[in-house]
Amino acid sequence: MTRIHVLGGTGYAGSRIVREAAKRGHQVVSYSRSIPDKQTPGVEYRAGDVQDPAFLASAFEHTDVVISALSTHGGLAGKGRLRALLSTAAGLAAERGVRFGVMGGAGSLLIAPDGPRLVDTPGFPEVAKPESLELAGALDDLRANTDNRLDWFLISPAENFGKHAPGTARGHYRIGGDILLRDENGVSEISGDDIALAITDEIEKPAHHRTRFSVAY
Repeated sequence: MTRIHVLGGTGYAGSRIVREAAKRGHQVVSYSRSIPDKQTPGVEYRAGDVQDPAFLASAFEHTDVVISALSTHGGLAGKGRLRALLSTAAGLAAERGVRFGVMGGAGSLLIAPDGPRLVDTPGFPEVAKPESLELAGALDDLRANTDNRLDWFLISPAENFGKHAPGTARGHYRIGGDILLRDENGVSEISGDDIALAITDEIEKPAHHRTRFSVAY
């Protein structure tokens, strides 16, 4: 059993990570702005503001892994806020000897070996750019982090992922690197349930250290 704390544990990705990890018998604590009405059995829910230093620091106590499923919603809206918070979280992880996983975005993935990034392509939704750029910046910061105490990974989903494209759980996925994965029909998609599957698999059998990987069907 692994002790897993999830920042943003009641959101689209976070709630699925919480559910999958709890289903497998791990000790899970969810951190979010409020306690949800619908809760996963066996999960402890803690409410607070992750921008409160004490609340954020508490998430890195008595745990083996912290997963960030935070987004640029609510108090983290605004340029630089999410990126800065994830940088602070990485520092806490290094200090406490806690593995740190980040639910990233697809925007930082390259569409071909020589680029460009998906977020820089014509037609990328303007509404999605702020969060994509924040998470791309967070990836840059993690890659630039020279503290070898920090064991981090960032997972980028397929292009079609999220509330707007929930998909259907298939119980499998493919793993890639920095290039956007597409299927034989040119479609790049992954469901929330299968992202949670991939993250929990990575927690149970660590295969990616101080790097980003991507998942899609």
